[in-house]
Amino acid sequence: MYKGMMGSGVPNMAWCVGYTNASWTLRADLTSRNVCQLLNYMDRHGYDQLVPRADPGEVERRPLLDLSSGYIQRAADRMPKQGSKTPWYLRQNYLLDR
Repeated sequence: MYKGMMGSGVPNMAWCVGYTNASWTLRADLTSRNVCQLLNYMDRHGYDQLVPRADPGEVERRPLLDLSSGYIQRAADRMPKQGSKTPWYLRQNYLLDR
């Protein structure tokens, strides 16, 4: 069972979770562009890995998907978590994310 914050402590991980209120691919496009920018930055500066870390004292864990569907609710304890603030919080607003 995964109890941690999504991606915290996992080196070189990129994971896309689409929008639940719009086309899933809108966020996939933004995510892929951002990952490419990050990889190019790492390459230019000679970095081999990036390890994001969430400070449990500063960020409250929340469900990854804010949906009331039964299958989501039943699996909530086994799903990765998001945080209460950026960069660990996934907004559901394409215009703000863009």
